[in-house]
Amino acid sequence: MSVAKSSTASVQKPVASQGTGATAVVAKGPSAQPLIDEDPYLAPYVNAIESRYREYAKWIDTIEKSEGGIDKFTRGWERLGFNVGKDSIVYREWAPGAEKACLIGEFNNWDLSSHTMKKDAFGVWELALPNKANGELAIPHDTKVKLVMHKPNGERIDRIPAMIRRATQDLAVSPVYEGVFWHPPKKYVFKNKAPPKPTEPRIYESHVGIASKEQRVATYPEFRQNVLPRIADLGYNTIQLMAVMEHPYYASFGYQVTNFYAPSSRCGTPEELMELIDAAHGMGITVLLDVVHSHSSKNILDGINEFDGTDHCYFHAGGRGKHELWDSRLFNYGHHEVLRFLLSNLRYWVVEFGFDGFRFDGVTSMLYLHHGIAAGFGGGYDDYFGTQVDVEAIVYMMLANDIMHKLHPNILTIAEDVSGMPTLCKPVSECGIGFDYRLAMAIPDMWIKYLKEKRDEQWEMGHIVHQLTNRRYKEPAIAYCESHDQALVGDKTLAFWLMDKEMYTNMSDLSPMTPVIDRGLALHKMIRLITFALGGEGYLTFMGNEFGHPEWLDFPREGNKSSFNYARRQYNLPDDKLLRYKYLNDFDRAIHTLEKSSHWLLSDQYVSLKHEGDKMIAFERGNLLWIFNFNPTQSFTDYRIGTQWAGTYEVALNSDWKEYAGHERIDRGGKYFSVPEPWNERANYIQVYIPARTALVLKLVK
Repeated sequence: MSVAKSSTASVQKPVASQGTGATAVVAKGPSAQPLIDEDPYLAPYVNAIESRYREYAKWIDTIEKSEGGIDKFTRGWERLGFNVGKDSIVYREWAPGAEKACLIGEFNNWDLSSHTMKKDAFGVWELALPNKANGELAIPHDTKVKLVMHKPNGERIDRIPAMIRRATQDLAVSPVYEGVFWHPPKKYVFKNKAPPKPTEPRIYESHVGIASKEQRVATYPEFRQNVLPRIADLGYNTIQLMAVMEHPYYASFGYQVTNFYAPSSRCGTPEELMELIDAAHGMGITVLLDVVHSHSSKNILDGINEFDGTDHCYFHAGGRGKHELWDSRLFNYGHHEVLRFLLSNLRYWVVEFGFDGFRFDGVTSMLYLHHGIAAGFGGGYDDYFGTQVDVEAIVYMMLANDIMHKLHPNILTIAEDVSGMPTLCKPVSECGIGFDYRLAMAIPDMWIKYLKEKRDEQWEMGHIVHQLTNRRYKEPAIAYCESHDQALVGDKTLAFWLMDKEMYTNMSDLSPMTPVIDRGLALHKMIRLITFALGGEGYLTFMGNEFGHPEWLDFPREGNKSSFNYARRQYNLPDDKLLRYKYLNDFDRAIHTLEKSSHWLLSDQYVSLKHEGDKMIAFERGNLLWIFNFNPTQSFTDYRIGTQWAGTYEVALNSDWKEYAGHERIDRGGKYFSVPEPWNERANYIQVYIPARTALVLKLVK
């Protein structure tokens, strides 16, 4: 059967097929000894680490033997769901618990008897719909369809096909989504090749729906036209798109997914999303999907919960299949068909839409049977191994990472894990779980805690440095000051914590620079700079926070009378030349410009100074010498800073420059000459004037 596909010039092409159906042999697997050499504390858990690899290898062996290889197995959407051939549409659905099944829709006037389906030995229902006499498809494009099944007891159940590629909602009729057969006569043709895999990911976390100053849902074309150029101009090389997978409840932020193969219709058509990704590629920007495989919406009528009439089709039965805190369903990662559904879902977004990788949401919930609920994770390794670990979920993540990296070598994967699980970002070939990066989730919590609970003079330099540098050896991290989590209702953006109500009255250059605004602008710059510089091997910001977006995020819901007032990003603020948001926006651009030339995200770091009394921090990273004075009142003259590099230094970046709302207290053309005497365990020192609440970055020029 031939399958019609859109051109995929911009998507990542798979390497040669990984299997031909020949018998594979499960190898003993690699030794965990290299992991132990790097971290001896893992030694007592070597059996657990190697055991999960053996489980991974068993699945690879099964897939090779029974499915013809990982390439074929992870293209499930080309067999299941609706597939258009030369002479017909073939519709298949895995629903082993159903006794009868038929397809209804606008195409057959919702007739329950005209298009009955047949079930095979594996629980897959099938129906072929021949083309009309004039060659037209039996189901017209953009028309509603529904799967009707009967349980063994005769009860009728109506469902949206599990791999439906479009679902729409008409709130005037019902909040329940309806399935749509989507096969446009003109396929989108990609114009641009995907950029190389970023080695220094600078990520702009984005939600298309809120990407407008207007109080409504923004669209894929609006994001492409209005926001992508901003992202490129600032210097970000990666965007992470949230809330793409279809979710009926807008206020869920996209984390209650019902239709895993359908892009959110409230923002536009699938082709408009493809065009957005294509345009990003044309700007050299990598595009990541915020993928939700940690759980699923419990919706039945428009989701996959109780899909075949049982509670254990895609999910675990009973209590294990329910997430009590999220009120959602939990996948059965140990089931063959569930693995096909999830792994194919990853491939689908890459092959059909051109996504370049994934940020896996809720990884902590997946890693542990307790899902992180009421778990402390105090740092003891017993927290990470033992009976509380969900081995099936870990093996799924190993399969997802390894298969995706083999078929699409330029893929980028990021784990959202708060627990600090060892080996999360080690390759599967080394007995790791296989992610490229993990989010450094303790950093934003630290900054919020400082702003909420500590006076400036109580800030602890040693603690700040510890939190910024406390990451596992050779397991890269993405640092960030704030993501969408920190901006949600009940919390506030960093800028709003710093400046609060004065952002409504004193963010104009025509108004006085009050002490609150002066402090807020200074610390906003310093917090973002030191996090970017010291916190990881990559960096992330949530849209709008780069320019100090005020207030918080709150989606339309019953509790706020369905208001969009806080569900938008006001990009007009940095564009207004009379407002001080432009200074923060320009400073963010300057940081990215410096990183692109210095490549510090690829380099090691050495902290030479953490002075609690002076509130000073200094370190070397890249080819730069970083100096931060967090003292709220005291500036220092001829302050000694240790450095390993002898020579002459010039200013590379200064948070106190006037164009960043600073006070211009440091000579722009000043040169700093090293003295060959040890200081703070470095071979040389320089002397600088460093004003209060200022960050100074120096570059060795000769």
